Amino acid sequence: MAKALITTVPFGNMNRLPLEQLESSGTEYLINPLNKKLTENELADMVADFDVIIAGTEPITDYVMERASKLKMISRVGIGLDNVDLLAAERRGIKVSYTPDAPAPAVAELTIGLLITLLRSVHLSNIRMHKGEWNRYFGKRISNTTIGIIGLGRIGIKVAKILNTFGASIYGYDIQNTNDFKFIKKVKLNYILKNCEIISINIPLNSKTINFLNKDKLKTLKKNTLLVNSSRGEVVDESYLMSLARKKLIYYATDVVINEHKLGLKKMKKYNKLENMIYSNHIAGLTEESILKTDLKIFNKFKKLYEKN
Repeated sequence: MAKALITTVPFGNMNRLPLEQLESSGTEYLINPLNKKLTENELADMVADFDVIIAGTEPITDYVMERASKLKMISRVGIGLDNVDLLAAERRGIKVSYTPDAPAPAVAELTIGLLITLLRSVHLSNIRMHKGEWNRYFGKRISNTTIGIIGLGRIGIKVAKILNTFGASIYGYDIQNTNDFKFIKKVKLNYILKNCEIISINIPLNSKTINFLNKDKLKTLKKNTLLVNSSRGEVVDESYLMSLARKKLIYYATDVVINEHKLGLKKMKKYNKLENMIYSNHIAGLTEESILKTDLKIFNKFKKLYEKN
C-alpha cells in the first residue's frame, strides 16, 4: 500500500473527490497536521515513512529527501518548482511532477483583475465609500494603454489574449523563443520598461530569473507605470520597487512577496497607507475550479507512477 504525505493546504477541502480517489486506490495518506506552510525541519520530521509528497510551496531540500528514504515521487500542486531541489531529486531517483495548466487561467484572470483595479482606482473608491466619503477617481480605458507582458508562457499568453479583447496595444518579451501571436509585438525588455504604461510580470522563478527586474532595470520605468506581479516576489528587487511606490513614482499590484509566509502581514504593514499599492496573499490560483482540477491531476500522476511499478 502506498503512503502519501499531503503537505499542501488546502487539498480536498472544497471537493472530497481527490481524497476519495486516493482512498479507493488503497492509498494511505496524511494531510498536513500543522495546517500551515511547513518549514524545512518540520517537513523533514514528517517524511520518513512516505512514498509520495503531494506538495505545496514548502522547501523540499536535499536534507528533506535524505530523511525520506522511501520517497519515490514529489507531486507539486500548482505552478512552479522553485521550492524543490530538482538536482537532489534526480540524484536520488525521485520523480518530480507539477500541474501548471490547471491554475493558469485563474492566475491570468486575477492578473487582469489587479490591473483593472489599479487602472480605475477601484481599491481607493472602495476604501472611501466604506468611510462614507464620496470621492471619484479618473481612470483610463485599457484600449487606450500600451501594455507590456514580461514572460510569454502559459500565463503570460493567457493574459495577453484577454487584454487583446479590450483592444490594447500589447508588447511582449520572453527569454526563450515562443510561439508567434500576431497581436503581440515582440520587443526587447528595455523597450517594455521604458515605454509601456502597464507591465505584467509572468515569469517562473529559477536561477536565471531571481532579481530579474533589478534596481538598474526598474530605474528605467517611466513615471506612473502600473506594474502587476502574479509571478514570484523574488523576480523583482522588492526593496527598491517598494521605494519607488513610496515615492509615488509607480503603481504596484502584487499577489506575491518575498518570503511571504515567514514575514506575512508584519512586513507589509509599512506599506498599508500607500494608495498606489495593492497586495493580495498568493490567491491567484485559488478558485474552486482550478483547485479541483489540480487535485485530480495530482491523483492521476500519482496513479500512473504506481501502475508502472
